[in-house]
Amino acid sequence: MLLEFLREMFPFAKIPQSCQDMKRLIKDLGLGYDKIHSCPNDCMLYWGDQKNQQSCHVCGKSHWMNSNTEDVNTDEGGAQLRKKPVKVLQYFPLIPRLQRLFMSSKTAESMTWHNDQRTDDGLLRHPADSLAWKSFDSKFPSFASDPRNVRLGLAADGFNPFKIMSTSYSTWPVVFVPYNLPPWICMKQSSFILSMIIPGEKGPGNDIDIYLQPPIEELKQLWSGVETYDVLK
Repeated sequence: MLLEFLREMFPFAKIPQSCQDMKRLIKDLGLGYDKIHSCPNDCMLYWGDQKNQQSCHVCGKSHWMNSNTEDVNTDEGGAQLRKKPVKVLQYFPLIPRLQRLFMSSKTAESMTWHNDQRTDDGLLRHPADSLAWKSFDSKFPSFASDPRNVRLGLAADGFNPFKIMSTSYSTWPVVFVPYNLPPWICMKQSSFILSMIIPGEKGPGNDIDIYLQPPIEELKQLWSGVETYDVLK
């Protein structure tokens, strides 16, 4: 209904015809997400070499909402029903989102603000003024030599999406903050990079490290180096 309304309001715009077309468009923009199945007890992710396991190798809980191990079930009428995983992590790949920051001239210029435009007078106004940042630069001079290399902060917190405290359900977003940007931009909500959404009856607690495996894998890849297009140069 919303898509139909938008097409009536903006007849000159190319509004997608259906929700599937809309999802396809967003995916082509590099703004899609991956669904990664996980153990309901936060023991493991069905990811990588363990993607096709049928049960958790730690607690033994089934991968699926039913006990069968076939990929497709059949109902009483003979129709095929695809099985549903018990728990699904929504993961938003980091690398294409960082690459998009260098595809716009405005954001690409802001990504080197900490090196090109920051006032270095000994006062603490930005993470680049901190001892931790300077210590990291001295330890890894090759990384520090290119100001376009991205510095990220990571934040996570849980909330009840239904605003009913008695409901046993929580949602844990994990967010990256690009510290290259000026301080008046980097802490704006529009600059945050959503990394994943962890669902469940309770927060992951110390088991959050299980869910951090995909972003850590991408961060290792980024540390080795990922080539990207810089619109300014």
